[in-house]
Amino acid sequence: LLTVTTFLSTLTPKFYFALTVTSSFISGLIFVFEWWHFRKYGTSFIEQVSVSHLRPLIGGAESSPPAPAAFSAGENETSRQNMPECKVWRNPLNLFRGAEYSRYMWVTGKEPLTYYDMNLSAQDHQTFFTCDTDALRPSDTVMQKAWRERNPQARIKAAYQALELNNDCATAYVLLAEEEATTIVDAEKYFKQALKAGEMIYRKSQNCHSQSPQHEAQLRRDTNVLVYVKRRLAMCARKLGRIREAVKIMRDLMKEFPLLSMLNIHENLLEALLELQAYADVQAVLAKYDDISLPKSAAICYTAALLKARAVSERFSPETASKRGLSTAEINAVEAIHRAVEFNPHVPKYLLEMKSLVLPPEHILKRGDSEAVAYAFFHLQHWKRIEGALNLLHCTWEGTFRMIPYPLEKGHLFYPYPSCTETADRELLPTFHEVSVYPQKELPFFIHFTAGLCSFSAMLALLTHQFPELMVIFAKAVSTVSA
Repeated sequence: LLTVTTFLSTLTPKFYFALTVTSSFISGLIFVFEWWHFRKYGTSFIEQVSVSHLRPLIGGAESSPPAPAAFSAGENETSRQNMPECKVWRNPLNLFRGAEYSRYMWVTGKEPLTYYDMNLSAQDHQTFFTCDTDALRPSDTVMQKAWRERNPQARIKAAYQALELNNDCATAYVLLAEEEATTIVDAEKYFKQALKAGEMIYRKSQNCHSQSPQHEAQLRRDTNVLVYVKRRLAMCARKLGRIREAVKIMRDLMKEFPLLSMLNIHENLLEALLELQAYADVQAVLAKYDDISLPKSAAICYTAALLKARAVSERFSPETASKRGLSTAEINAVEAIHRAVEFNPHVPKYLLEMKSLVLPPEHILKRGDSEAVAYAFFHLQHWKRIEGALNLLHCTWEGTFRMIPYPLEKGHLFYPYPSCTETADRELLPTFHEVSVYPQKELPFFIHFTAGLCSFSAMLALLTHQFPELMVIFAKAVSTVSA
């Protein structure tokens, strides 16, 4: 202590000034290098060295397996062409307004659907369920007005008026099934009546569709009604536990109307097959629809990841994998998870229950939070059923952001993440839901640390230059207290 005190008493203010300037310069160089490394590789150099080299020396283990080396980027350009940014899609698994959305509102007092979402549904109904020949049938004229009504009770009242004019008005039964029925059982009864009326009208339209363009338009409308009703009947059967019946209806629909693939009935089929644990059938559906030329979805990407994870998840251990390396099957599973996360980075937080779910909206934005909510709402149970699948997801999903540090600017397998998704999702999701704004690349701790160190040492250098005597006294006092 005496030696240290003697040494400090011999130091001049110039020494302290030189010391602080030097430390400021060195910490500044470290900060610049850290920032450059982060911009180029997406991770802190100091953190990477400490995790990769120092932790094994002190007996630690990497908490997640290393990211795979590279993917094939063959899908990039095709996906860019086939998936326009921020296009809103009809949710293939949307719930029933009367039997599910309304019941939620009665219980919680919260409105689960936004006006924007419901307005999109009104536009869909007018597109699918109306045509230019509606003026020829009074019941269809009433329903044409009903779909434009904003008030639910006015729509229901109009549906009953249409049934008084024509007891076989299929679209009137559809409206009642969607909005008046308070249980799935009641909704199914209405849809069965709609199916009976819809099949009769569809056969009539088939017989005379070639007579004029108006008859062709009527056939398209009657086809839309029939497909919609059958699909909703399949969803009723799925919700009521008759899953095999639901699968049969969906398969028949896809076979009978192959050109209506834009309705994404295969996503309903995938969910039902997962509930049956018919994984071979799920793989067969994926082989057909997970094609480079077709638009992707969270259901496609995450189901593919789930099947690959299923092959290795039960025996997977991050500690073991970090020591021996990843097997071929594990690499395939990790790559599939990274592919899914790159497509929609919001899903893992819902599957890992790091963020609470809400009822899915009637429309979704692909790659957005709305799609993530819709997927996780129906598929969380399937991930939980496969032992270790969520553990593998937890260990690997964040590796995607190390591979693609700036997904808003570039992509790996898909085009860059659309910057407009947050705005669109806020219009689709209820106000009480906190919209996920992933991906946001947060600066690592060591960049903040080196920036603070550089600033602090620069400030000390400035103070030493301006008040040398006071800083010498301060330095000696601090050294004495520390000693």
